[in-house]
Amino acid sequence: MIPRETSSAAAATDSGWRTAGPVLAVVVLIILALFSETALDMASIWWRSDTYAHGMIVPPIALWLAWRLRAGLSALSPRASYLAVVLLGGAGSAWLLGQVAAVNALSQFALVTMLVLAVPAVVGWQVTRLLAFPLLFLFFAVPFGDFTQPKLMEWTADATVAGLRLSGIPVYREGQHLVIPSGNWAVVEACSGVRYLIASITVGTLYAYLTYRTLWRRLLFVLVSIIVPVLANWGRAYMIVMLGHLSGNKLAVGVDHLVYGWVFFGIVILAMFWVGARWREDEVLPQQATAVVPATGSRASPAALLAAAVATVLVAGFWPLALWQLDHAAAREVKGLAPLGQIAGWQPSDAGSPYDWQPRFAGDDARRQAVFLKDGQRVGLFVAYYRHQDQQRKLVSSTNVLVASEDPVWARVAGGAKEMSFNQQPLRIRTAELRGLESTRLLVWQWYWINGRWTSSEAVAKGYTALSRLSGQGDDSAVILLFAQQGRPGEADAALADFATAAGAAIESALRQTAGER
Repeated sequence: MIPRETSSAAAATDSGWRTAGPVLAVVVLIILALFSETALDMASIWWRSDTYAHGMIVPPIALWLAWRLRAGLSALSPRASYLAVVLLGGAGSAWLLGQVAAVNALSQFALVTMLVLAVPAVVGWQVTRLLAFPLLFLFFAVPFGDFTQPKLMEWTADATVAGLRLSGIPVYREGQHLVIPSGNWAVVEACSGVRYLIASITVGTLYAYLTYRTLWRRLLFVLVSIIVPVLANWGRAYMIVMLGHLSGNKLAVGVDHLVYGWVFFGIVILAMFWVGARWREDEVLPQQATAVVPATGSRASPAALLAAAVATVLVAGFWPLALWQLDHAAAREVKGLAPLGQIAGWQPSDAGSPYDWQPRFAGDDARRQAVFLKDGQRVGLFVAYYRHQDQQRKLVSSTNVLVASEDPVWARVAGGAKEMSFNQQPLRIRTAELRGLESTRLLVWQWYWINGRWTSSEAVAKGYTALSRLSGQGDDSAVILLFAQQGRPGEADAALADFATAAGAAIESALRQTAGER
């Protein structure tokens, strides 16, 4: 026999969830529909990128983790929270900022945040606290982490060089390119270990949650899952170079070195889990942990739940509407860059570029690459102009680079920064040194123009782009590159500085004229 009071409480709770569950599911689906472009962008990255392929299994795992807690959920009363609706509005504004600045990760993190906040908005914070880990685990679905590649590549090259020298093998290093007696090697994006790091953190966090109960053990294992793949990748890189060296470049060259790397990484991760299991804490089953938890607070009426759901959808739907309004007021397509006009002392060369090099910038609306002559000095100019930027076509992107890692001719071997004056304005620019075949070297200066503002910082360029779009001035932007062949020390620097001084007004005028044709 079941006491009448207990039966009544259970019926009331079940009744509350019979309304709250479907309402929450509908709200989540509507949010996904409203932001379908962002959601599909995430899914396309999962599909085409080995680094982020794990994103496809993150939502099912989160749902499974939530299902394990169903006994505890049934003991709680769903109660809507309008504070969560307000916070969801803040996440929506972050999504809009990511869209206007063309920052994919910001928009995607904001979308996941809105999905997470939909839970307390409809069913309350008590339920959200119980579902905290499954909800937070959803953030692993966001393709994020490419920004670590340059530093990871540098560390991998440092560790490989150190290992080779300790092994008695002489190494000459230039940038991320290594030369040893048996051949040449390069630390490229695939060697950075970022895919191992991201996979390890994702799986390690899930393992820590399922294996340990105390917070310090969970955090310690997550820390280990960050450190171990970095160290393992250093060992992997060293191992691959040594295999190639000792086998006369018959092993660990081409695609097979990636296979060796994954096998090695798999062994390391299994060893990490095996060691971690020695300190595991027995799991307390959800039924046992939550069966005694009473349903606290009075459950919300169906009308209150529906009102909160409608408010959530309306707040979420405001931001795609705001973006549509900004896009609707956008300028027409760019027909071409305005002419540069005369540049004092410098004459355009009809022979074209003497260097077989073009920067890897894509998605631009218009571009110009030319070479100018003065007293036997050659300086190249490259301008790529962007308007109506989006997540696929944008100025600042990890794929817009001076040299691609797989370029068979050119390699970036050095980089830095430099202060200069451009059109009577102080400007800090980025510098790079490129090495081509037959020891040809180019010095490259790079910076951005964002609707009348100059900067060489990618983050500042994104900020200027967002500010310009939100103020209704559009997102007209350009990258400016100057380049010259390295000769005697300081010769290329002097030529570039002279050309920048002479061409500053002409370049700025051409960009402003192009922006004015709206």
